[in-house]
Amino acid sequence: MEENPRSIYQFKAKLINEKDKAFTDYKGKVLLVVNIASACGFAPQLKELQELRDSYNREDFEILAFPSDDFGGQEPLEGKAIGDFCEQNYGVKFPVFAKIMVRGEQANPIFKFLSNKERNGHFKARPRWNFQKYLIGRDGELADYFFPFTKPLSSKIRKKIQRLL
Repeated sequence: MEENPRSIYQFKAKLINEKDKAFTDYKGKVLLVVNIASACGFAPQLKELQELRDSYNREDFEILAFPSDDFGGQEPLEGKAIGDFCEQNYGVKFPVFAKIMVRGEQANPIFKFLSNKERNGHFKARPRWNFQKYLIGRDGELADYFFPFTKPLSSKIRKKIQRLL
């Protein structure tokens, strides 16, 4: 059976430990994909992201974090240091992937897909800054997106997640 071209399940990415992770491993889950940066003013959202994950984790919800240095050089860390920062400062337990680019020609294919309506079939939503959030339904398709200033525990995000669960 051919994979849905509008599904995130066609991708894989490297985790912070450099192991490949296929997005098919998340089939049937609601996902929140976020580009993160440790030196960003929005970095405290990592704590709220973890709280959000904790509140819905039993209901097949997961957060996938992608460190990026695309905005203002706000991800100076590399490799394991990024994961350590997230865990030690904000208690992050959700998957953190290897540092990538999220915009421009060199953008990771996942973010090219998420930001391009012709590819994802739903929204044109280029990351405007760190902590842009993309909500993926159980079918692997982009269901919504939220700008960086939308806090993870906002009723806007929570209501959308509840509808998808």
